[in-house]
Amino acid sequence: MDKREIVRLRNRIVGREPGEFHFPEIYGPRWGALFIGDKVRRGREFLEAVRAGDFPGVEDTGRKKGGGRVYMWTGR
Repeated sequence: MDKREIVRLRNRIVGREPGEFHFPEIYGPRWGALFIGDKVRRGREFLEAVRAGDFPGVEDTGRKKGGGRVYMWTGR
């Protein structure tokens, strides 16, 4: 995940109310146009970036629900 994409996603996250979310909600409306392999790759890149601390205030809950991994935005 390049720095420009990290900044774009951070800006989308910061604009949300604190709470749980799925990555496609953050990615945006272009998510539906991606091929399944691209969705898997980008989802994995986001998970790795969250775990690396690239998204302060976002935590991996370790749960899946509704077809995807659940993240928590603490608002910090």
